[in-house]
Order: sequence, then C-alpha cells, then structure tokens
Amino acid sequence: MKKDIVLIGAGGHCKAVIDVIEFENKFNIIGVLDPHFKLLPQVLNYPVLGNDDEIEKLSKTIEYFFICVGQTKSASIRINLFELIKKNGSKLPVIQSPLSHVSKYAKIDDGTIIMHNALVNTNAKIGHNCIINTGALIEHDVSIGNHCHISTKAVLNGSVRVGDESFIGSNTVVADSISIANNTVIGAGSVVIRSNFSSGIYAGNPSQKISAD
Repeated sequence: MKKDIVLIGAGGHCKAVIDVIEFENKFNIIGVLDPHFKLLPQVLNYPVLGNDDEIEKLSKTIEYFFICVGQTKSASIRINLFELIKKNGSKLPVIQSPLSHVSKYAKIDDGTIIMHNALVNTNAKIGHNCIINTGALIEHDVSIGNHCHISTKAVLNGSVRVGDESFIGSNTVVADSISIANNTVIGAGSVVIRSNFSSGIYAGNPSQKISAD
C-alpha cells in the first residue's frame, strides 16, 4: 500500500521530483505547499494546498513530507524546511528513481533524492536533504555532506569529500580524493583538480575561487 506524502515547493524542481515519485510508485502525492499558492492552483495535476504554515496541521495526519525547493547558491531554505518538518514529528523519506543505480553498500540519509540515471557506487555516503540530480555519477567511497546539491551529469570521482551545504554544478568533474569545503558553490562545467578548504564560489578549468560567498 502506498504511503501519503506532501511535497513542499512548487517550482521546476518539484515537477522533476513528481516524475521520480510517480515512477518509483511508493508514495501517493496528496498535494503541494508553496508560498505562492494563490497563484499556483496545481502542479502537474496535483493541488497546491497552501503555504508552509500548513505543515504543522498536516503533520498530524500525514507522516511523510518531501522538500522540492531547488538549491544553487544557498541551502538555507531547504535547511529551514527540513528542520521544521522534523520539529513537527514527520518523516522525510529517501526517494530513488528506478532508473538510477545505488550500490547496496552505499548509505543515503533521509530527505535525499536520487534522480533518473544517477549512479551511486560502492561505499558512497550521502547526507540528508540532498539532491543527486539527473545523470550524476557518485563514485566509490565518495562522502557528501548534508543539504548538498550535486547537479545534472556532475562526476565525483573516487574518495571525493563534499562538505555540507555545497552545490556542484552541471557537468563538473571532480578528480579523485579531492576535498571540498562546506558552503561551496562550483559553477557548471568546472574541472576540480585541487582541494579547497575555504567556502566560496569556484569555477573554471581548472577551477579557481571567484568569490568569497
């Protein structure tokens, strides 16, 4: 029997999440919450039920919520929602597309989504409330912190370490054994061949720091 779930955030990322949830076929989507609910009556035929203020009330009857807000420069909105859901005693499941592959030796924490055609290899560890986006490759022994977004077709080679609240842009390649600091943004198409130990925005081939935050 499928379990009821409410999604939070009605933007473009929500549409992609809905597609994965429908394909996985483990949850029944009750509806979506969004601050702009008056302008968004529905998302892909699912009703928009109200804004985030409804979480406390809905949590009395709905066990599962999932955060569908995207993340690039800052994870703050996703973090706040994650903490609010936990505070109200509800759960955030791991969502995994049947079109992805996750090694049985990998560990993935609550609230994380593994999207279509992503690959998570042996002994990888992914924290809670992360987005592993379409076609991303997470190689063996990679460690990804909490509240991270690994974007489309990014490649994290073996033993890479990604700190909390970081964003790795589309088509970025991170060489093996590289460490990436907390609160780091790496622009799309970058090639990371040196570890960075201070937060900021990085881009290029090879990647270089272009901004402190």
